[in-house]
Amino acid sequence: MNLLFPNIEAERARIGLSKEKFAKELGVATKTYYNWLNGVNPIPSNILMKMSDLCGVKIDYLLGRVMDEEKDAT
Repeated sequence: MNLLFPNIEAERARIGLSKEKFAKELGVATKTYYNWLNGVNPIPSNILMKMSDLCGVKIDYLLGRVMDEEKDAT
Protein backbone atom coordinates (compact mmCIF):
# COMPACT_ATOMS: atom_id res chain seq x y z
CA MET A 1 0.00 0.00 0.00
CA ASN A 2 1.42 3.38 -1.02
CA LEU A 3 0.14 5.96 1.45
CA LEU A 4 -0.36 9.59 0.50
CA PHE A 5 0.78 10.75 3.97
CA PRO A 6 3.57 8.45 5.21
CA ASN A 7 4.67 10.98 7.85
CA ILE A 8 1.32 10.68 9.61
CA GLU A 9 1.75 6.93 9.86
CA ALA A 10 5.38 7.26 10.97
CA GLU A 11 4.43 9.67 13.75
CA ARG A 12 1.48 7.52 14.82
CA ALA A 13 3.83 4.56 15.18
CA ARG A 14 6.48 6.69 16.93
CA ILE A 15 4.03 7.67 19.68
CA GLY A 16 3.05 4.02 20.08
CA LEU A 17 -0.60 4.07 19.05
CA SER A 18 -2.24 1.47 16.83
CA LYS A 19 -4.21 2.75 13.85
CA GLU A 20 -7.39 1.94 15.74
CA LYS A 21 -6.34 3.80 18.90
CA PHE A 22 -5.07 6.78 16.90
CA ALA A 23 -8.40 7.02 15.08
CA LYS A 24 -10.21 6.80 18.41
CA GLU A 25 -8.05 9.63 19.83
CA LEU A 26 -9.04 11.68 16.78
CA GLY A 27 -12.71 10.85 17.34
CA VAL A 28 -13.22 9.03 14.04
CA ALA A 29 -13.75 5.51 12.74
CA THR A 30 -10.69 3.52 11.69
CA LYS A 31 -12.03 3.36 8.11
CA THR A 32 -12.21 7.15 8.01
CA TYR A 33 -8.56 7.32 9.07
CA TYR A 34 -7.57 4.81 6.35
CA ASN A 35 -9.49 6.83 3.76
CA TRP A 36 -7.56 9.96 4.69
CA LEU A 37 -4.20 8.21 4.46
CA ASN A 38 -5.06 6.85 1.04
CA GLY A 39 -6.35 10.17 -0.28
CA VAL A 40 -9.94 8.96 -0.63
CA ASN A 41 -11.19 11.90 1.45
CA PRO A 42 -9.46 15.12 2.52
CA ILE A 43 -8.35 15.42 6.14
CA PRO A 44 -10.35 18.16 7.91
CA SER A 45 -8.30 21.02 9.37
CA ASN A 46 -9.54 20.40 12.92
CA ILE A 47 -8.30 16.79 12.65
CA LEU A 48 -4.92 17.94 11.33
CA MET A 49 -4.63 20.17 14.40
CA LYS A 50 -5.45 17.21 16.67
CA MET A 51 -2.87 15.05 14.88
CA SER A 52 -0.28 17.79 15.26
CA ASP A 53 -0.99 18.11 18.98
CA LEU A 54 -0.98 14.34 19.58
CA CYS A 55 2.30 13.82 17.74
CA GLY A 56 4.02 17.07 18.76
CA VAL A 57 4.91 17.98 15.19
CA LYS A 58 3.90 20.65 12.70
CA ILE A 59 1.00 20.07 10.33
CA ASP A 60 3.28 20.84 7.38
CA TYR A 61 5.52 17.96 8.44
CA LEU A 62 2.57 15.57 8.73
CA LEU A 63 1.55 16.50 5.20
CA GLY A 64 5.09 16.08 3.86
CA ARG A 65 5.59 19.78 3.11
CA VAL A 66 8.75 20.33 5.21
CA MET A 67 11.93 18.40 5.90
CA ASP A 68 12.44 16.11 8.90
CA GLU A 69 14.50 18.62 10.88
CA GLU A 70 11.62 21.10 10.70
CA LYS A 71 8.99 18.74 12.10
CA ASP A 72 8.85 19.85 15.76
CA ALA A 73 5.80 21.86 16.72
CA THR A 74 6.56 25.16 18.39
